[in-house]
Amino acid sequence: MVESEFDDMTVQELKQFIEAKKEKDYAIVDVRQPIEYAEGHIPGATFIPLNDLVADFSGLPQNKDMIFYCHSGGRSVAAALMASEALARDNKIYNLVGGIMAWEGKTVKGFPKVQVFDTKQGVAGLFLTAMNLEKGAWQFYNHILEKFKLDPITPTLDALSKAEIGHAKIVYEFWKTAASRVRSFEELYADLKGDILEGGESLTDMLAVLDNLKDKQCLYILELALHIEYTAFDLYRTMAEHVKDRTAQDAFLTIAQAEKNHMRMLARALEQCE
Repeated sequence: MVESEFDDMTVQELKQFIEAKKEKDYAIVDVRQPIEYAEGHIPGATFIPLNDLVADFSGLPQNKDMIFYCHSGGRSVAAALMASEALARDNKIYNLVGGIMAWEGKTVKGFPKVQVFDTKQGVAGLFLTAMNLEKGAWQFYNHILEKFKLDPITPTLDALSKAEIGHAKIVYEFWKTAASRVRSFEELYADLKGDILEGGESLTDMLAVLDNLKDKQCLYILELALHIEYTAFDLYRTMAEHVKDRTAQDAFLTIAQAEKNHMRMLARALEQCE
């Protein structure tokens, strides 16, 4: 992995951190929505919803280490990434792994991971894998649009669904330059299974999590989507560092930037959840 702009922190590490640090030296930032904060939060946490945060970073505490948290980690990892890019600072930025669920001792379901990219498969194979990942993300968003009635955020989800096809088409143009036998985009895309998401999670497992959501569906769907978009960003950026082919590097960096823009779209959509 490439060097990150922030560090992950476990609940146990946070508790040790709180014991060792002076209150004036750090801030715990809750980036959930008001209804979630009102139901319970980490004592002393500063409350800045993610959609407010990405609109104006000036509200963040100054000259302090910052630990971001949310429900289970999807929103806070986006907050930590964007804050680390927006602020010129010497202080450390952390993401609380597992969010308030972990703080309360609840288990956040993990997903079995598989190796996504194999750099030994050649440039054409890497691009084909990337297209398969984009199809997986497209199927994820389409499933939400078909199964859930989330009118306020439907435009955002629809835009992201279409963007995943756009990403696949971008990768396809690079793939054509490296493939030994060229097929039309429509034919190739139709044959892709899209069974794995960018973080290495099984699409089937992720859809099962979606289908079992009982409350706060809007919020938790967006949080899950933020998790997927962040892992996509991280994966493509990492691949750009590991491949030697300049064309592949440019392609992966282009998509990484687009995934970051998707995180901003999702963050803005949070205010639409009631």
